[in-house]
Amino acid sequence: MNAPVDAMAANAAVIESELAWLDRVLQARIGLHFGQPTDVADVREIAPPALDPEGSEYARLVTGCAMGFDERLLLALALVPHVRPQALDTLFVRNKNLDRGFTEFGGWRGATHGGFLPTGETAAFLLAGEDLARRFACLRLFEEDHWFRTRNILRIEPPNADEPFLSGLLRLSAESLSQLTLGVHRKPDYGAAFPARRITTSLDWDDLVLGTEVLEEIDAIRTWIAHAATILDDWGLGRTIKPGYRSLFYGPPGTGKTLTATLIGRSAGADVYRIDLSMVVSKYIGETEKNLANVFDQAQNRNWILFFDEADALFGRRTETSSSNDRYANQEISYLLQRVEDFPGTVILATNLKANIDEAFARRFQSLVYFPMPDAEQRLRLWRGTLGTGCRLADDVDLRRLSEEHELSGGAITNVVRYGAISALRRGDRAIVSDDLLQGIRKELVKDGWTT
Repeated sequence: MNAPVDAMAANAAVIESELAWLDRVLQARIGLHFGQPTDVADVREIAPPALDPEGSEYARLVTGCAMGFDERLLLALALVPHVRPQALDTLFVRNKNLDRGFTEFGGWRGATHGGFLPTGETAAFLLAGEDLARRFACLRLFEEDHWFRTRNILRIEPPNADEPFLSGLLRLSAESLSQLTLGVHRKPDYGAAFPARRITTSLDWDDLVLGTEVLEEIDAIRTWIAHAATILDDWGLGRTIKPGYRSLFYGPPGTGKTLTATLIGRSAGADVYRIDLSMVVSKYIGETEKNLANVFDQAQNRNWILFFDEADALFGRRTETSSSNDRYANQEISYLLQRVEDFPGTVILATNLKANIDEAFARRFQSLVYFPMPDAEQRLRLWRGTLGTGCRLADDVDLRRLSEEHELSGGAITNVVRYGAISALRRGDRAIVSDDLLQGIRKELVKDGWTT
């Protein structure tokens, strides 16, 4: 997405004034800290610049959140490495008595970034100096329920367990950086910091072939998403019912679990993110929880649906504790249980085997939806829907007979049609013949362990 030039220019103008203000505060704080002559007795005497709430995305965020002195300074401090990295070089000054940097300045030096990367300690130094009461007030800006966290604007990157909390890196979210500079509300990028991919589909509800009972369960989820505010707020049930909805989709592979989750999201106007378990699960202690926290933290107050495919890899049964590895594995499951239960949005877990899911999770699901193998009539609809109207079939293809004689899932039928189309084209034919589809069916049966 390309940002309008005027949006970037408006942000740049506002940020210029914010950075000039930050620099005045920084110089005053250093002067006060070392007993040098300054124009102020307190950095809060340096008023932040006035902002036009309609002037830019930056101004709209500041005014919309009613940011005071502390919040504005923290936001500017988190932004400065990205837009003017040399602005904090002053903090590299060395303590001549100890021949190293000043502890109270905090900060990191990056692996490739040559500038000063601010930490929570840097923020505390600017805002509080040596005033303990103000230092304690500064901690409030980094609590879990502060809107800096709940709106995914900025946070302290958790330091090592044995290091002080404020030693963690001050991190501006990628979405906030894009909004405040380019004026673009960008969706999160897939990667180590966000191990989830947004999934979409070109199909519609008419392409989903499911039984009546399954569709009723799905309609209940859609109703909750559409009317949760009415149920919790207008009807006053928020006092006894927790926000959020948790559902387990289970059944054989290829029966429509992922497609259903995607369609639920589209009908609700919500993005659906599939968690990449290969990037989440780690053999290192604490890393799995950290990876998942990145997803839940960013999704906390977004209109997103989180979709865990092959969920038994993460939400499997807890084991008897016979080793330290068992204890850590059980801790991971307990952590996941808590995050899923506390998430105010919609979480859908999918698995082929319900028995593999820990019972503690199952008890907390609002619905358990079984996706069975389609019956013969449903398989006929799937064959016809997959082939559509543009695919040519030879006269010897009997879709009803294929539907009655071969128990296949929708996913398997799609694979068979793909194989048939490739076979026909390789043969130089413009039509799929019966043998093309039968060969594709045999391949699918071999996948499932059947011998032919």
